[in-house]
Amino acid sequence: MNKRIVLIGAGSAQFGYGTIGDILQSKVLEGSSIVLHDINPDTLAVVEQNARAFIEEHKLPFTVAATTNRAEAFKGADFLISSIEVGNRFDLWELDWRIPQQYGVRQVYGENGGPGGLFHSLRIIPPILDICADVMKICPDATVFNFSNPMSRICTTVTRAFPDLKFIGLCHEIGSLRNFLPQILGVPYEALEVRAAGLNHFSAVLTAKYKDSGLDAYPDIRAKAPVFFGHMPSMDAVHKYFKETGKWPEKTEDFAAIETEAWTERRVFQVILEKFGVMPITSDSHFGEYIQWAYDVTDHKGILDFYRFYKDYLAHAQPQIELHLEERVVPIIEGILTDSGYVEEAVNIPNKGLIANLPDWIVVEVPATVDKNGVHGIPMGQLPKGYAGLLMNQVAVHDLTAEAVLTKSKAAALQALLVDPIVNQYNHIEEMLDTMIAYQERWLGYLR
Repeated sequence: MNKRIVLIGAGSAQFGYGTIGDILQSKVLEGSSIVLHDINPDTLAVVEQNARAFIEEHKLPFTVAATTNRAEAFKGADFLISSIEVGNRFDLWELDWRIPQQYGVRQVYGENGGPGGLFHSLRIIPPILDICADVMKICPDATVFNFSNPMSRICTTVTRAFPDLKFIGLCHEIGSLRNFLPQILGVPYEALEVRAAGLNHFSAVLTAKYKDSGLDAYPDIRAKAPVFFGHMPSMDAVHKYFKETGKWPEKTEDFAAIETEAWTERRVFQVILEKFGVMPITSDSHFGEYIQWAYDVTDHKGILDFYRFYKDYLAHAQPQIELHLEERVVPIIEGILTDSGYVEEAVNIPNKGLIANLPDWIVVEVPATVDKNGVHGIPMGQLPKGYAGLLMNQVAVHDLTAEAVLTKSKAAALQALLVDPIVNQYNHIEEMLDTMIAYQERWLGYLR
């Protein structure tokens, strides 16, 4: 099918090469045009050159073009895939993390939840809104897929500003279930029917059953998951493995070759599984960002080890275009074009009753069916009350984050901090906000 697919932020080789490879392996999308767009002409040119060479070498039925002009890139677009950051990712991330800690706020990570998640949101949502405004003017019928974080705050704000825009958030975290559950339960993932839902990076498995017998698999998960995760390698050991081999451990035998350390970065995970009865789909550095008691429980060294590894990995990994599927965006596009009706495990879309005990306007992460009319969330009913209570603690935070961005209100940003469960003090919080605005004036100076 001759479709125009735009990659926004394609100057990032990690995103650009991976997504290009995903598209090029698709038979459904053969004949399509891939348009690379970025604000950095130098990195964009490198990705374009390598993409052209790859297409020519493998004689693939696709075309590729690149431009820094957004209007030119968006004209006639059918699908847009966006993964952007602003400024130096890690320098700003460390400010998001460390400055609140300096003022006494005990946040475990600082990327998506807590004060760090707010500052990240206030910084990145305005340029995403600018992108969406141009989509509405230039190609209003196109579907936009967002990979940027903080996912749920971005998507909630965008859908409030542009309710008619087809805007879908995607995150790879759900993919961890395909790696872990077969090893926990001793059956192929295809033998299971699994449903997870919640908020992005704050999502948990709600139901799991064996397809052949229809029996509930959750008792086995609760019994066996602690044993499995108790033998996962520490991130420090994984980092050592990466330094020695130059690759992320992917195969079972790779993990088996690494020394183990019990419950690395899985202590909040363990409490949620034991006390709330649901299994998070992600680890403490994400799930713990939203929980006020997580700081007392989590494995801080494990989180620091993960951050060190992740930063080092992105600095030294050498991404390349490969003809195999990495992310789930291409199957969704194929599902829309072929009217497949297949079930996608996790999308971020407005709630609208999909989770009965969360507000309609907040963007939730739920499974969905995909057909010619788009992506349709699968209703998940009432969540368990304890887990729903944790999620409800984020409702006002998301509401006020959107309010702060859309009205450029410093007062709303301060309220977003003061209603956040991670913030358990009043003194110094306004000073903390002023300090962050001063340190990130280029991106946060719009707040008045």
